This record gives sequence, structure tokens and C-alpha cells, in this order.
Amino acid sequence: MPTGGGGDTPADLPAETAATVVGSSPIERTEAGAAAGAEQELMTVNMGPHHPATHGVLRLLVSLQGEVVIDLKPIIGYLHTGIEKSCEDQSYWKVIPFVERMDYLSYFSNMQAYCGAVETLLELELPPRAQYLRVIHLELNRIHSHLVWLGTSALDLGAISMFWYCFRERDKILDLFEMSSGQRMHTRYFQVGGVFEDIPAGFERKVREFCADMVVRLEQYRALLDRNEIFLRRTKGVGIVSRERLLELGVTGPLLRAAGEPWDLRRAQPDLCYADLDFKIPVGTVGDGYDRYRVRLQEMRESVRIIEQCLDGLPEGPFVADDRKVVLPPRDELSISMEALIHHFKLVTEGFRVPPGEAYYPVESPRGELGAFVLADGSAKPARVHIRDPSFVHMQALREMCVGGYIADLISNLAMLDPILGGVDR
Repeated sequence: MPTGGGGDTPADLPAETAATVVGSSPIERTEAGAAAGAEQELMTVNMGPHHPATHGVLRLLVSLQGEVVIDLKPIIGYLHTGIEKSCEDQSYWKVIPFVERMDYLSYFSNMQAYCGAVETLLELELPPRAQYLRVIHLELNRIHSHLVWLGTSALDLGAISMFWYCFRERDKILDLFEMSSGQRMHTRYFQVGGVFEDIPAGFERKVREFCADMVVRLEQYRALLDRNEIFLRRTKGVGIVSRERLLELGVTGPLLRAAGEPWDLRRAQPDLCYADLDFKIPVGTVGDGYDRYRVRLQEMRESVRIIEQCLDGLPEGPFVADDRKVVLPPRDELSISMEALIHHFKLVTEGFRVPPGEAYYPVESPRGELGAFVLADGSAKPARVHIRDPSFVHMQALREMCVGGYIADLISNLAMLDPILGGVDR
């Protein structure tokens, strides 16, 4: 029985139908499959909502003709937590732990988007050192997210060793987060005006050691998968969606760049200190699963370059803005300064007020454009917080990737989509 590999002609269909399915667009494939349904009965199956290969609590309603996907409908909502609504009941600085739990693999991107929107409303400028520290953690988080994607995606295709190798490096990144913030995940390291604390002694050395090691590991990953015939046959020519169609769907990030569009917010609309850094934007050519893999692999290499440049140029000075109305005082001052203690108490209990207005702040997360919209009414709590999560937008591209292909390829296509259901449902 056929088990995947998008280039082969589905053996279950009549010859005239099979030719149409292979050589046409996904929508035409659907029509061809429906027409063939008069001869062969269609079967509708549920994948999920607890299927182990769905990368989250996702339900897929799939119509099959033999092993060929004729139609697909994602059904979401199983992980709904009401985080956006909960943010309206919190003071501005207390919203940060909520938003970082949406896309729970790129929590630093969530924090940067939200804090950036609030800082825009406050017209608050970040000190240079705070900008560099944020970029270091954002790029470490990008590598961390891509490692989870690479390990789990390879595991879906049977390459179990890659899972252990990727999570080995991921654990080192979590050690670095614990070193700088005290937490391995959901660190709340970013705060409005900068970062919560300066990096500790030895952090820079540990990061440099990780970067040097990561360069070697990336070459090992490439050698393992680029010479794996099963991996190549399961990704090359599978799940192709054109650049034009991806743009119509609003797809961004590695999925769009894999189709040949070099759109990256770090270059197109640079924030923080990205404009001062030298890095490349990896792009693909075909837009298949293999291009998506290569783009993400190269993005990790570029993130290493960015981190090394930030360490080389890390400026001295404060790590948080000098605005006592919105910034928590350093913790080491609380035991020696009554003014700092009172200021800390008022911020924690009452929060700070933000002038009326609205702001949208986008960042380039590991999955694409992640933006935070914040509406302020002049009080100490946001009137509205909304997150534009790329996983939610990209979910509509899954049908385009899968219709006309094998059911076995659906799993790899979903893996290459890299959705985080915490961001989809939120």
C-alpha cells in the first residue's frame, strides 16, 4: 500500500482522475475527487482531537477516497482559555504572564509584542542595553522553538533520534533562560521599559559556548536528514502551496519564505536593535516540506549569528528605562530604600495608567507575524488586548497543503505547518 511521498500517482484512483489530481491545484483536486466519488465511496474520518501527531489539541474532519485526501476541515477550540478576555481584568504589568502562555513555545515573542504595544502608547524609549538583551533572548527562543519543531516533525516521519538530539540542545537553552530569569519556561523576563534584571555573571560565556556548539549540531542535523532517503521522499514535492496563494491567505514567517518570498519583519520593519545587525533571510524555491525544513534550519544558523553580534556589541548602561511611574524598582533596592519599597507596593497593587489610545505592535516570531493590539482607556487596566497569532492564520493553509495528497502526507504537512494550538484558541 502507498504510504506517502507526494510525487507518486495515487494508485486508488482511475487513470483519468489520477492525472487530474496530481497535475492540478488543490481546489481542482477536490472537484476531481468528488466527481470520482460516484464510482468510489468517500469515507469521512475524525483525526483528533487527541491524535498524538496533531501537535496540539486539534480535530481534523477528513474526507478520504482510499488513501487520498479529498477534503479537510480543521475544527478548533478544544484548548480555549479566554486569555485575551482575562487580560482586561489585570493591570498592565500583570498581563505579561498571561500573553506569554498563548504561543507557549515562543513566549519571548509574545512578551515583546505586548510590551512593545504598551511602550508605544507610553512613548517610552528602551535603553540600548535592554534592546540587546531582548534580542538575545528572542533569538534564543527562536532556536528553541525551531528545535522543538524539528525534533517532533522528524519523529512524525520515524526519525526518532532527531527528537533526542534536538531536545538535548533545547534543554541547554532552557538552562540559559533559568540562569537569566530564574525560570526555564514562561520567564516573564521582559517588562514594560526593558527587562526584569540584568544578565548574571557567566551568562555571556555560557551563551557563547552554546552558540559555538549549536553551529556544529546544525551541521549534524543536516547530515542526518539530507542523507535520509525516507525523509527526502516524504518532504520533497509534498504540501506545495504557491507564494501567491500564501500571500492571499495572509501566511507569513518560514512558510512564506520557503515559497520564495523574503518577508521578515526583523528586516522589513526592524524594532529594537535589529537594524544594527547583519543577518540573512533564508528563502526556498518550491515551497514544499523540504524547503520549509531547510529554511528553518538556516534560520537557526542566522539566529546564532545575531546572538553573537549582540554579545560582541552589548552596550553598558541601564537595563530598564528610568521611569519610576511605570517601571518596578530593582529588587536589591527594596531592602535599603523606603521610597523604592513604596513605589513597588503602589505599582503592584494599583498598577500604572496608560493614556487613552490604541497601538498594534508586530514582531517576527518563530512562526511568522505575531502582533499585539492594545486599547487603552486611561485606566490602569487595558480595555482590550488582542493577539494576531500566526498559527491561527496559517491553519487555513493546511487544506491547501493536503487536498489531493495521501493521508500519510497529512501528518507531515501538519508538522511542517508548525501550529501551536495555545495561540490558535487562546
